[in-house]
Amino acid sequence: MSRAAHPPPAARLPPLQVSILVLPETAPMAVYGLYEVLASVGRAWPQLTGEAVQVRGIEPRIVARGARPFRSLVGLPIHPQASVATAPLADVVIVCDVELPLPARPGHRWSRELRWLRSQHAAGATVCSTCSGSLVLAEAGMLDGLEAASHWSAAQVFRDRYPAVRFVANRILCDSSRDGRLVTTGGASSWHDLALYLIGRYCGPAEAVRAAKIFLIGDRRQGQLPFAAMARPRQHEDAVIAECQAWIADHYPQPNPVTRMVQRSGLPERTFKRRFTQATGYAPVEYVQTLRIEEAKQLLESTGDAVEAIAAVVGYEDPAFFRRLFKRLAGVTPAQYRLRFQSIRTLHAPATSPP
Repeated sequence: MSRAAHPPPAARLPPLQVSILVLPETAPMAVYGLYEVLASVGRAWPQLTGEAVQVRGIEPRIVARGARPFRSLVGLPIHPQASVATAPLADVVIVCDVELPLPARPGHRWSRELRWLRSQHAAGATVCSTCSGSLVLAEAGMLDGLEAASHWSAAQVFRDRYPAVRFVANRILCDSSRDGRLVTTGGASSWHDLALYLIGRYCGPAEAVRAAKIFLIGDRRQGQLPFAAMARPRQHEDAVIAECQAWIADHYPQPNPVTRMVQRSGLPERTFKRRFTQATGYAPVEYVQTLRIEEAKQLLESTGDAVEAIAAVVGYEDPAFFRRLFKRLAGVTPAQYRLRFQSIRTLHAPATSPP
């Protein structure tokens, strides 16, 4: 199964160091949302599904002017883990949104943070912003002559205060520098897109898809099923059933897999089905179908193979039956599933306007 693929080279890299910069005007939603999603990389999926994944980890930290906790504008405390004076060089710095209108003399109010941002970027860090955080980058002079995304309500601020910045109102994810070292996003929830972008870029597109499934990031109009995966196998002590599970993991595409498991078990068919259901929580045929559909999802996410070919690979000679089963278990058609998750896999290459 592709679920047991060899770990990518990124798994051998040191954890990605991400500093999330907060200012007195920063709201906590993106700060803590980004922190949780990024910190989950390589950890949450194995806990939920039991599938071992080896990817490059991410170590986020919250950085502020000082290291002491302070109350955000919405009243929720923010607890920095480092100050701009003590934070080490990061691989990635993220500036979260700031409240509008901007404070008087923002350059003076944010002077220490702006100097730190410029120094981090000069030392090689990729600098990103979510929502109105791009105004902080503009105040630092880092976006002059470049395109930038931001919240739609910031358009007038860019026109009045930062005319050298080309504000793009329709962009969610913008490679502002066109070399991947300045990335701005638009909208209050655009931190979702930035999180998936960074995970896909540094930890691999498959991990970005896993993060989207764990946190239900994306179109949820069709419910949770499109995001769901086979849950962590139930722990049990039935050695006969465990051996059958180990066998079916590598032989699920074969014809009549349930019959073959019954034969391998040496048990009467009714006894086998009862013990299998009791041990795993699945009826044998449901277990096989779930394994097959999970493998089909992997192929839809990572290849351009025709749906008919994928159906055959996972054990279904009748593509029409496969499509019906897939929609019942995944909540969407195979084509809809492919469109949804292949688009996440391409987030690490954000679109830019022609020069």
